[in-house]
Amino acid sequence: MKFDSSTERLAAQLKKDWALLKRSEESLQISLKKCKAIGIKNVYSFEESESFDALTSKFGRTSDMFTQKILKTAFLILREEAQTFVDRANMAEKLGMTSSTDSILQIRDLRNSIAHEYETDALNKIYAGVLSLTPTLFREIMTAQKYFAKRKWI
Repeated sequence: MKFDSSTERLAAQLKKDWALLKRSEESLQISLKKCKAIGIKNVYSFEESESFDALTSKFGRTSDMFTQKILKTAFLILREEAQTFVDRANMAEKLGMTSSTDSILQIRDLRNSIAHEYETDALNKIYAGVLSLTPTLFREIMTAQKYFAKRKWI
């Protein structure tokens, strides 16, 4: 694919954002391992609670970087329009950037729950969801990585 100057700028931005995403993914992996060892409990020590807070924060940041920056930039490079998040999730699956619209929507829903949940009782559900969906987020990032590498975007 021949790039014009604006597409070249977008491709450069995608590479830059991809590097940030990979660093975020590495940090999320470390937190995931730590929190898996802690497990889901009724009561957490302060340190355990901090570990899960870090995990949920990293999950939210990594998922935002992937869905809100990386995929949006890829659509701009391709000159594809997707107005809503659901449209972007569907298009990403259709193009082969991701493997599952449902997975992307679940990741986004969990990210939104993390950002807007203040009830202590609901935190265990969020913690369990993050433990469960983080490997899915990693798989979707890997699917996108294969797509982008094939096109020599990253």
